[in-house]
Amino acid sequence: MAELNSLQARVYSKLGQSGSIFGLSLLELAKENPEIIALTSDMASAAGLERFKNTYPDRFFNVGIAEQNLVGIASGLSHEGYKPVITAQSAFLSMRSGEPIRQYLAYMKSNVIAVGIGAGFALNFFGNTHYAIEDIAIMRSIPNMTVLSPSDAGQAAKIFEAAVKLNTPVYIRLVGGTNCPIVYKEDYDLQIGKSILVKDGSDITIFATGIMVYNALKAAESLEEKGISIKVVDVHTIKPLDTQIIRDSVLSRLFVSIEEHNIIGGLGGAVSEYLSEEGCAIPLLRLGVKDTFCKVGDYNYLLEQNRLTPELLAEDILSKYQSTK
Repeated sequence: MAELNSLQARVYSKLGQSGSIFGLSLLELAKENPEIIALTSDMASAAGLERFKNTYPDRFFNVGIAEQNLVGIASGLSHEGYKPVITAQSAFLSMRSGEPIRQYLAYMKSNVIAVGIGAGFALNFFGNTHYAIEDIAIMRSIPNMTVLSPSDAGQAAKIFEAAVKLNTPVYIRLVGGTNCPIVYKEDYDLQIGKSILVKDGSDITIFATGIMVYNALKAAESLEEKGISIKVVDVHTIKPLDTQIIRDSVLSRLFVSIEEHNIIGGLGGAVSEYLSEEGCAIPLLRLGVKDTFCKVGDYNYLLEQNRLTPELLAEDILSKYQSTK
């Protein structure tokens, strides 16, 4: 599995989550796994697949802007012994291809890794038609799907390598572009289905996913200056959800979920479902997109609209925490 030190973390960061997977990890894994093939819906350049395309031209297929066909072709190839890795923009892979993913990947248990690039608000000026703020909700509601959401570019590489070893349909959600914020500067163990305790604390537990893990850590720094002890959990696997780490945090006075996604159906929804089933009375503050379409703008503007910057996250968490006293 990809190892990390501070230099490697910076290299991954510059490439971004997509570049780390397709520009580095996929090439390395393809050397040892001749069954790996890559398919895309006209996203070779955007995803960072050019090196793979040039190195393995007979193992690369561009199906054009036809995401539904992309899924169907990949499913068929998987049942012929290949390990297809497919990529398209998250909004179209999850919504336009929702039915093929349900029927051809999940129902048929096809051994395919579907990588959605440009999730959340990454495609900022393309507007709401290209924002993927529903993809977690869609994918985690489909049986047999594993749903992964890496927090930084180095973790994206680790998650991809772990996903290749699975014999199940997988959806990997990639956010941001190049110069991705770094969460992990040193190596660590990553297991699909097991969240990572990034920072320990006792008063508030924050469950964050994707790039929001970095923002959660920054918000935690601000809150700790006010004497509040904060635990931050990196929920890189949305499904299957790590319920053990939720149980281990029940002495907190407040739970918080943070995601670059609609608060309906995403990470917050998954955590709240578990809390409800267990009869847990700890309040949960769900921070993310408040079930709305956004005004188009650059990435920071979109985060500010949805109060997902570290400063605004800290404000909202503090306000809720004070109300629980």
